[in-house]
Amino acid sequence: MSDLKERVQELAKSFFEETVETRRFLHQHPELSFQEYNTSAFVKSELDKLGLPYESKADTGVVAILQGSKPSNQVIALRADMDALPIQEVEGRSYGSQNPGVMHACGHDVHTSSLLGVAKILTSLKSEFGGTIKFIFQPGEERLPGGASLMIKEGVLQNPAPSGIIGQHVMPLIEAGKVGFRSGKYMASCDELFMTVRGKGGHAAQPHQNIDPIAITAQIITALQQVVSRFADPRIPTVLSWGKIIGNGATNIIPDEVYLEGTFRTFDEKWRAEAHEKMTKLAVGLAESMGATCDFEVRKGYPFLINEPKITEASRSSAIEYLGAENVVELDLWPAAEDFAYYSQETNACFYRLGTGNVARGITSAVHTPTFDVEEKSLKTSIGLMAYISLKQLENN
Repeated sequence: MSDLKERVQELAKSFFEETVETRRFLHQHPELSFQEYNTSAFVKSELDKLGLPYESKADTGVVAILQGSKPSNQVIALRADMDALPIQEVEGRSYGSQNPGVMHACGHDVHTSSLLGVAKILTSLKSEFGGTIKFIFQPGEERLPGGASLMIKEGVLQNPAPSGIIGQHVMPLIEAGKVGFRSGKYMASCDELFMTVRGKGGHAAQPHQNIDPIAITAQIITALQQVVSRFADPRIPTVLSWGKIIGNGATNIIPDEVYLEGTFRTFDEKWRAEAHEKMTKLAVGLAESMGATCDFEVRKGYPFLINEPKITEASRSSAIEYLGAENVVELDLWPAAEDFAYYSQETNACFYRLGTGNVARGITSAVHTPTFDVEEKSLKTSIGLMAYISLKQLENN
C-alpha cells in the first residue's frame, strides 16, 4: 500500500505543473453549457497524446477507456464536467477569461484538467493494475436537462458497465490540501419555478378599480413559504426561493401582471412530488380567490445526489491513507444541486469535495461569483487522490 501511495504521489508531483498549465488554458477559454466544442477538441487532443481510445457522446462529451495490463473484469468510472457560466470575470488575472461574459466560475476547468492529470498518472501505471477505467468528460452540468442525463441516455454507463463512479468538486470553504466526504444523501434535487400572476392594471391612486397583481403576488410568496414551514417534514431539508420578480408598472401605475422565477430544492422524491402539487394548488387558488389568475410551472430538474455508503467509505479510507486523517473532513448536507446526481441514481457513486481555498492568500470567494478562484496547489491533491482512490477501488472489488 505504501509503495503504491508513494508511486502515485511522485507521479502527481511530476504532472502537477502540466495540470496547472492545462487548468489555466481552460480558464482562459471557457465555453457555455452544450457549447464546449473547443474544450472537447482539446480534451481529445490530450487523450491522443496518451494513446487512449475515446468516443463522443451528447455532442460535446468525451468518454475515454484505459485498460490495465493485469487480468481483471473490474470497471470504475471517473467524471469531470467541462462547461462554464455566463459571468464576467474580474479584471487583472494573467489567466483570466478571454471570452467576454463567460467564466469558469464553478471550477469545471479544475475538474477537467484534473481528470486529464489522473489519466496521465494511471496511464503511467497501466502495467501495475488490472481492470478498466472510464474517463467521462461531460458537457452541460450547469443547464437543464443536465449533460449527465444525456450521457446516460447515450450509454455512458454501459459497455462496459462500471461498478461505481467517482467525481470531485471544488470547495473554496475547505483549505487546499484537504478533502471532504459524506455518505448517504448529500446534495438536493433542484426544480425551476416559473409563475405569472395576471390581474387588471390601472391607476395606482384608484386600486379599487384594479385587480392588483403585485399585492396578490406578495401574498402568494408569503403563503408559499408555508409549504416549507408547515408541510415539510422537519427531517427533510427543503428550500423555496424566488430570484426574479418583474412587475413592470410605475410609481402611479399598477401593472397587468407579475412574473417570477425561483427554485425548489429538497432531499426526498416523494415529498418533492407532493410539494409540486401543493405549491401549484396554493398559488392558483389564492390568485383566483382575489380575482386574478396564476400560471404556475414546475420544470423538474436534477434529482437529489446520494453517495453510496460502501464506495464512499472506501474512498474516504483511501483519502485518509493518501492525505492523512487530519486532511479528510466530514461534509454537511448541501442544498445546491449537481447533475452528478443522475449517475448516483443509476450506479454506486461517490462525489467528494476538493478543498481549493487559501484564507492567507484571500482565495475565499464562493463559486458562481466573478471573483472566484482556486489555490492551484490543490491540483496536486486532486490528481493524486483520484488516481489513488481509483486504483484502490479496482484492487478491492
